[in-house]
Amino acid sequence: MNTENGGDMGESMLIIEDDDTFSATLVRALKRRGYVVVAARSVEDALAQAEANAPGRVVLDLNLDGASGLNLIPRLMELNPACRIVVLTGYASITTAVDAIKLGAVQYLAKPVDISTLLRAFGHELHAGESASDARSPASISPVPMSVDRMEWEHIQRVLREQKGNISSTARALNMHRRTLQRKLLKRPAKQ
Repeated sequence: MNTENGGDMGESMLIIEDDDTFSATLVRALKRRGYVVVAARSVEDALAQAEANAPGRVVLDLNLDGASGLNLIPRLMELNPACRIVVLTGYASITTAVDAIKLGAVQYLAKPVDISTLLRAFGHELHAGESASDARSPASISPVPMSVDRMEWEHIQRVLREQKGNISSTARALNMHRRTLQRKLLKRPAKQ
């Protein structure tokens, strides 16, 4: 198991991120900690890299130039069932977090994230004598209900996931014009 101070020499990590600056920063920081790091910018590039050398750990951006990174999780898990995937996003939502975990990701983090937090996210393994509830930090429940705008965002994300990322199908399922849906998806999610 890696610690945040240094990775096991030779452990492979795949960074799937379409933001070149953020990707380069992650790659540099991880290489300094002893990881063998490869970066991919698109779904196609990520699959090619993963097929060439199935990574032990993956940092996966949720939004890859308009495509959902969640669609990659089953394929990555197929290539390496022991692969540990952490999903990063600038557009965090409860729906996509639940979907990511259900698909096999070990953690879901909102950007920006520091390297120590990212590495700790991979380490949520149970130790002898520890129960699953002990391994997780307790979730806090907000006394303030979710805003209507946030509830709409969550609902759109759930339907989009059910429609496998297809915008036209999602618009039909929501009884919404496709352009209206696209405008809503381009906006940042509403605050709680």
